[in-house]
Amino acid sequence: MRIRTILCYLCVASLAAGLAFATPPPQVRVQVNLVNLFVTVRDKNKSIVTGLKQDDFDVYEDGQKQEISNFSAESDLPITLGVLLDTSGSETYMLSAEKDAASHFLQRVMVKGDLAMVMSFDLDVNLLADFTDDHTRLNRAINSAEINTGGGGIVQGPIPQTRPLGTNFYDAVYLASREKLASEAGRKALVILTDAEDNGSKVNLQDAIEAAQRTDTVVHILLIAADGGDQVVSRKLTDDTGGRTFVVRNDKDLRGAFDQINIELRSQYTIGYSSTNKKRDGRYRKVKVELKNKDYSALTRRGYYAPTE
Repeated sequence: MRIRTILCYLCVASLAAGLAFATPPPQVRVQVNLVNLFVTVRDKNKSIVTGLKQDDFDVYEDGQKQEISNFSAESDLPITLGVLLDTSGSETYMLSAEKDAASHFLQRVMVKGDLAMVMSFDLDVNLLADFTDDHTRLNRAINSAEINTGGGGIVQGPIPQTRPLGTNFYDAVYLASREKLASEAGRKALVILTDAEDNGSKVNLQDAIEAAQRTDTVVHILLIAADGGDQVVSRKLTDDTGGRTFVVRNDKDLRGAFDQINIELRSQYTIGYSSTNKKRDGRYRKVKVELKNKDYSALTRRGYYAPTE
């Protein structure tokens, strides 16, 4: 079914016109200035590092060291997942393999307490399954995804609109983050199968990144394209949100990428701190996590947006 197609396209269109959005659903927070980071640690051989303690980490915000107030290394914390399938014409020959790998991934990664949704995007953004822990429903949704290369047209509604031709990749990330994940608490991730090429969205790449950052959503992209896809766009989106880009050339790469994401999602450290900057100015703040052991590197989002009045 549609992800409230009329509502969402009116919502996205209003951004392009410079109109204000309705306030998104509030997130669950311990306190308004608490910043939560989900961190993956790797060694020089790119292997996942587990068993670290709070004292092994240092956190900096805009260059200022912060005091860690919350720390957890639990691997079974609930995860809210969004699987996004690119169903534009460029994915025609890979969609079947994508479906199989996505179903396999959810079967392996999800444990009790986890929720997942499935969306597809092409000329439109479609919600195929809302948040659920029902694997049968999720598999049915994944298998229902179909390639859409149809022409544009008029979206009927209170205000008819011309629907553009193209792949609405940025719209999909924006809507999944702002419309679906904003009201979810805890660990959140989008896993997107796409060539990362966009030629029809109402929002731009930075809008999509900001929507993910504001909702604490990590974005992982499986880049599937004969020519390698748009790696600049893909890496910008994943690096800025704390996720990873995987270049997929074949079925084996596809399964391997999903296995890597599975391991990372279950091997993250949760770090929380109360920012020393108490200003509620809505500005972007850069975040950096360092390890005492310089042979280790931390993967997490690069920053966040401060609260506003």
